[in-house]
Amino acid sequence: MGFNAFLGNERIVNALRAMLRRDRVPSALLFTGPRGVGKYTLARFFAQAATCERLRDDFCGECPHCLRIGLLADTPALVEAGLLERGENADAATVERMPLIVQTHPDVWALVPDPVRPYEPVARPMIRMGQLRAVQRAAYFHPEGRRRIFILDGADTMRRTDADVFLKVLEEPPEFTTLILLAPSPDSLGATIRSRCLQFHFAPAPASDIEKLLKERGHAEPDGRKLAARLSGGSPGVALALDLGESRRLRGAALRLIEQAAAGKGYKDIFATTAQFAKQEKESFENLLEVFYSLLTDLLEVSQGAASSLPCNPDLTREIEGLARKVNFAWVVRATEELDRLKSGLARNIGRQSSLDALLVSLAAR
Repeated sequence: MGFNAFLGNERIVNALRAMLRRDRVPSALLFTGPRGVGKYTLARFFAQAATCERLRDDFCGECPHCLRIGLLADTPALVEAGLLERGENADAATVERMPLIVQTHPDVWALVPDPVRPYEPVARPMIRMGQLRAVQRAAYFHPEGRRRIFILDGADTMRRTDADVFLKVLEEPPEFTTLILLAPSPDSLGATIRSRCLQFHFAPAPASDIEKLLKERGHAEPDGRKLAARLSGGSPGVALALDLGESRRLRGAALRLIEQAAAGKGYKDIFATTAQFAKQEKESFENLLEVFYSLLTDLLEVSQGAASSLPCNPDLTREIEGLARKVNFAWVVRATEELDRLKSGLARNIGRQSSLDALLVSLAAR
């Protein structure tokens, strides 16, 4: 057990180990990269190594500190327990008075976007003011061990106005505290926060490494492992959680929406599908938009007459080639630009279904 169990991004792992070995750990780190690439896992590993009783630049996974912090791996269960403790129908005042803190060790906290309710979560969970204030207070408490660690998963969901509270900790941090912010990209956070963090961007893991990981975990047959590795986009966490049958259903539904939009017909079916995408799917709306991006990426290559050796959706190649004969390069570019506008609008809390409806209807006019 230890950092050797982490898949990919050896450069980042080595840099973190060097910090621990030299006892020169910065007060704030920013981990960026796609969903499932391992940002949270490596932050947890770092917290274990920073508190391990036996090792200095690694962790044994067996001492009491390592074992307790290792429980953070089951974050969904810990979040559910915290929400149930707060109550099924918590109001805004309760949410701020009882901030959602995931904690299995006194020196290590994990903050995640607060869904407010356990069974009917809000559409866009976010890290809230109450959570940030709790960190601001706790950051100055002396640790039981060598260091206090605060992991902010989904740091990009902070309101820019709330982030001012967080800045106070970043500007005057205690020498024994490290904050680790996790976000999809550096520009998803304000420039002031970024400037106070040592930044690490996580690269996708090679497909061959992900296939090997899936084999070790007993996932799928060889063809299934190969497909899962491709669909994961280089994110081990996505590959491990992927349901190939469900993925095929969602990608097939998204492709049919694009086909219907291109043909300018079937609006009744389009609106029914977008309603399901916006309100009824287990997958988040943001992740569903990534499905559209992957399909348009393949469509763009095929529409240019390029046969990619690494398509995003290899199991839908025939369907995508059929659609490519009905649209041109300019249409695919316009569709991608409209999707970019929809995605950027989510930060302003625009209507999801109505915006997706408008996008698809606009694509009917060539």
